[in-house]
Amino acid sequence: MFTGIIEELGTVESLAARAAGARLKIRCREVLADATQGASVAVNGVCLTALDLASDSFSADLAPETLSRSNLGRLRAGSRVNLERTLAPGGRLSGHIVQGHVDGTGEFLSLEPLGDQNWWLRVRVPAELDPYLVFKGSIAIDGVSLTIAGLEGDVLSVTIIPHTYRNTTLGTYRPGDRVNLECDILAKHVEKLLRRLDLRPPLTEEKLRENGY
Repeated sequence: MFTGIIEELGTVESLAARAAGARLKIRCREVLADATQGASVAVNGVCLTALDLASDSFSADLAPETLSRSNLGRLRAGSRVNLERTLAPGGRLSGHIVQGHVDGTGEFLSLEPLGDQNWWLRVRVPAELDPYLVFKGSIAIDGVSLTIAGLEGDVLSVTIIPHTYRNTTLGTYRPGDRVNLECDILAKHVEKLLRRLDLRPPLTEEKLRENGY
């Protein structure tokens, strides 16, 4: 489990395609301080298994599903990525519950200045994610825990504070770029439970008479 609080910006060293999937290598240091072979690391919000650990790098295998659901297949040598280690037991949940299981990608639309180094970020989201998005609810964008500040049709807006702007990749994108989206897991469970509810109308005296009682 992750929290959406980015610990470090890493740099892609290579992305090598394979017969099925790809192998990603990332240069970084902080998230490797206590890492062990097979540990989980969130890369742009995608939970990956760290392999071939070195003091300043790790590699990870990307499954075809990962490539189709996320923006990791668009990375190139030199790309910057958001990195986060898993939440340690007893640690503070400073963001929100993030699984590292990306639901899909959205289209980066704009990043407009609000003043005092704050920014207004707009992303077009796929229709299938709409049931899980609510005003003031949580969303992870490229692994960054954010609060939904606006919903207009298929466009989601969030405010980016100076710290987030400086310490994540969110200030580097151009219109049309794809960003990873993970909806709040609680919203997904609630939506499924509501769909399963029996929503038949209540039994009334009129209904009983119509049925011969």
